[in-house]
Amino acid sequence: MTAFLVLEDGTVLRGIGFGAEKEAYGEVVFTTAMVGYPESLTDPSYRGQILVETNPLIGNYGVPSKELSENGLPLHYESDEIQVEGFVISRLMRPSHWSSVNNLDEWLRDEGVPGIWGIDTRALVKKLREKGVMIGAIVPEDPEGALERLKRFDYERENFVERVSPSRPVIHEPPKWDETIVVVDMGIKYGILRELLRRNFRLIRIPYDWNVIKAVEAFEASGVFFSNGPGNPALLKEVAKNARKAIDSGIPTMGVCLGEQVLAIADGAEVFKMKYGHRGINKPVKDLRSGKGFVTTQNHGYAIVPESLNEFEVIMVNLDDGTVEGIAHREQPVIATQYHPEASPGPYDSTWVFDEFAKMVRGSADV
Repeated sequence: MTAFLVLEDGTVLRGIGFGAEKEAYGEVVFTTAMVGYPESLTDPSYRGQILVETNPLIGNYGVPSKELSENGLPLHYESDEIQVEGFVISRLMRPSHWSSVNNLDEWLRDEGVPGIWGIDTRALVKKLREKGVMIGAIVPEDPEGALERLKRFDYERENFVERVSPSRPVIHEPPKWDETIVVVDMGIKYGILRELLRRNFRLIRIPYDWNVIKAVEAFEASGVFFSNGPGNPALLKEVAKNARKAIDSGIPTMGVCLGEQVLAIADGAEVFKMKYGHRGINKPVKDLRSGKGFVTTQNHGYAIVPESLNEFEVIMVNLDDGTVEGIAHREQPVIATQYHPEASPGPYDSTWVFDEFAKMVRGSADV
């Protein structure tokens, strides 16, 4: 079936529709990852966005089985459903892989998410790099009408976190655990949960707007984790106030992606929207403390203004553009990264950050 990708600047790209035959509106972003489309599609940080794949061949290893799991969490999914608003690819492939239980077309159709293929994604990404991310729509017909309708979509003012955060606490327990972590769930990736569970923590995922300190007291927790998530961090002022309480309490705390930005805002820092963000599994980061560089998985469209930090110091930077990739509190046991140390997908160069947090929680870190 014919489908169209419409951008806010008036660009209309004609392609072939797959997945659900419906309209979708969102911020059009791209990832440079060569593999990992099941993880990307189910990442809650993509809520409100239409994802463009730069790898030209997508779908060739199908859709993996959710029966492949660890501690009750599927190994190749980052949530229980597809989170993107729409999916844009160059060529849709037939699957051929031992673990595949479905194909990409049927999976998107079953979950009500539209896709479009046959698009020149190289030209599209070039446009997004030059002009910055844009609001767009995938529609099966009437691209002119879609151009008018997408003007009503405002990614900056929409609180997407409330759409992906749980409405009540969710508990995860590994076979053996010794400490409890309260996770402020703003749209956490299952990969983060898997890494924390591997370190023998019991996890209590709470709604993003709950009082963190009361949750720590109620569950007798030894640490706090602020998760990744979608949308504009400037909208999460109440979460930042909770983060401030966690910092002041002295409880070991870690943040990832949106979690880092919330902790920075709690410190009085500013964040800014990047032209087209960092999304992919090949992003180089340097640890300023050790001087070492490593490759990371990233998915963010906002970054911290380093000069606006007060109690935090920058401990890691992006080697491509110098943006902040890690911060640490000068006095309290608090660390955070802009990149995703759990990978999922991607290189596992930075899972040691979870070990550092675990040492903090168990009282053996040099903080």
